[in-house]
Amino acid sequence: MTDFDDIRPYRDHEVRDVIEKLLNGPDLIHTMLHHKYPNIHSWAEVPLSLVVRWLIKRELKSVNTVYDFQTLLAQYLSANVKKTTSGFTSSGLDQLDPTQNYTFISNHRDIAMDPAFVNLALHNAGRDTVEIAIGDNLLAKPLVSDLMRLNKSFTVQRSVQGIKNKYKAFTNLSTYISNRLEQDSSIWIAQREGRAKDGLDKTDPAIIKMLTMFGKKKRLSFSETVNKLNIVPVSISYEFDPCDLLKAEELQTTEKHGQYEKAEGEDVQSIINGISKPKGRVHVSFGTPITGDYDSAEQVADLIDVQVLSNYQLHVSNLVAFEQLDLKATLLNGLQGDNVKQIQDKAQQALQKWRSKNAAEYSAQAAEFTQRIQQYPQRLQSYILAMYANPLIEKYRMQMESISI
Repeated sequence: MTDFDDIRPYRDHEVRDVIEKLLNGPDLIHTMLHHKYPNIHSWAEVPLSLVVRWLIKRELKSVNTVYDFQTLLAQYLSANVKKTTSGFTSSGLDQLDPTQNYTFISNHRDIAMDPAFVNLALHNAGRDTVEIAIGDNLLAKPLVSDLMRLNKSFTVQRSVQGIKNKYKAFTNLSTYISNRLEQDSSIWIAQREGRAKDGLDKTDPAIIKMLTMFGKKKRLSFSETVNKLNIVPVSISYEFDPCDLLKAEELQTTEKHGQYEKAEGEDVQSIINGISKPKGRVHVSFGTPITGDYDSAEQVADLIDVQVLSNYQLHVSNLVAFEQLDLKATLLNGLQGDNVKQIQDKAQQALQKWRSKNAAEYSAQAAEFTQRIQQYPQRLQSYILAMYANPLIEKYRMQMESISI
């Protein structure tokens, strides 16, 4: 076994064998069948399984490389985007050198769709897709692990126990990422472990510390290591979060009981929801590389946050959520009265701008969001409103702080 066999994606020479294993095993067929027909009767399962197996086998018969697999995946992703979004846009890629490899660090809202939208933007621009960092908690099921690794995903071993073992695992991961950047691939990694369930996008300095561990082995300075990573912050904004209800349930349970225990298969259900449920308008904004002299991981994390918030594209859902949110709620992160007033003024200006562009479209989007919120349990609505309002609050708060400095 090489240094990276336990964490790396599948390579071209392994693809066909993995596909044959999936086709001959029960998990892929069973999952596809029950996703398509969740209420299927037991008597119909066997004959329909044969049909599903034949259809999948036909789809995958010409897939022999990672590129083949991702090309097929791109067709389904594009169709899914048309079905589950009101439009997908991206910006900023024209400012990035297509011959360079980058470490894309994005805010994190959806397990599967965050890197999928980054890859779609790259694919639409004629650029190569990224390798995707994914936590080993999501790879407990062999089917999920195989599909993720076919899709250029590598493993972040979060479940490793013991300080020495963690240090070894994260040094190995950091070295792997550095090697891939030096060779032929860009990387995507979320700015924090776990999704931002409250809409507050904050980079965890621990991510930067992990990414820069390889530099110590090469006796590089911290700044040299950061510059080699070629970090580009990415902002991903969804008009509707397909998992907002699940996230709100988790937030309320944590607030009430001090912790939240995930149910069996909950992560897989989040993946399914993220892929299949409506997302409204989605925008991915690529920032500019973070290069220069830096003293700490915290400083780099702050710079990532500035770009993520600056480039975050607000939707009508964010504006309406802020309007509807109880401004006395503790979920507003301790904002002072003066700051709330300034943010209200900025939100009002943004609302006027939206309305001036197309009043009918604004009203339709606002009504759609309001209807979405009202269908949720009353006990969860404040959490969901804060989830959508917080990106606006943080974006405008950052703007005010930069003006006052």
